[in-house]
Amino acid sequence: MIRTFFNLRFYIEVNHFNYIVKKKKELKFVIKMSEKSVDEVFLRSYPKIIFFWPLALVSLILWLLQMIATASDPLAAPLAWYGNVWLIVFFVNMFIVAFDFSSTKFFVLILVAVIIVILLVFLVPDMFSGISGGTFNPRLTAEFYVVVTIIMALILGLVVLGSRFDYWKIERNEIYHKSGIFSSAERIPTKSLRIKKSIPDVFEFFILRAGSITLMPGQGDVIPLPTVLNINKKQRQIDYLLSYVSVEPDELDG
Repeated sequence: MIRTFFNLRFYIEVNHFNYIVKKKKELKFVIKMSEKSVDEVFLRSYPKIIFFWPLALVSLILWLLQMIATASDPLAAPLAWYGNVWLIVFFVNMFIVAFDFSSTKFFVLILVAVIIVILLVFLVPDMFSGISGGTFNPRLTAEFYVVVTIIMALILGLVVLGSRFDYWKIERNEIYHKSGIFSSAERIPTKSLRIKKSIPDVFEFFILRAGSITLMPGQGDVIPLPTVLNINKKQRQIDYLLSYVSVEPDELDG
């Protein structure tokens, strides 16, 4: 009986040891893969115009729909609800870019919007009855939609292209700043670097996962980056990059 007990205990301990060794190997593999994937982090701050991409997309879609409607009846007036949808998207886009909404302001705004909609539906059901046809038609043509689409696509394309030549790159031992095509680069050591992340606008975070990152190096000025896309992913990459310490075997032997 005693021998059986010790054999069983030995079997359990061996299996437990093998389980720990397996988990350690899996952990080392994950860390090794992470090291290969995160050697540097690029930070680009975009102007507010980048948040107008929904307007450009809606303009493109409405242009195609209006072209189809016009093809079937060239003399027909532009569809009213196409123009109304475009005006709503335009208003919402302008509203988002014009103001910053914290989480508290966001929920208050949603509450006020719901109350206004309920009041309009139940108290003013015939608010457009005085307009000819009973509906409001801004008469936006297919030409209008395509012109807006081209203008927005051109501006957004130039913004994205410009960001390729103005960025901050964080490496394990330094911060590299590139500004312009032919300008000189700036290098700052990452020693004592502190990072502050914030999400000043909930709507901008929903649209492009955007937020603000402030770099506070031990040497040099504070670096504010007000509009960084994929803010949470960038923060995780920076945290891993700065927390990793490379130790060579020769250093341990010395």
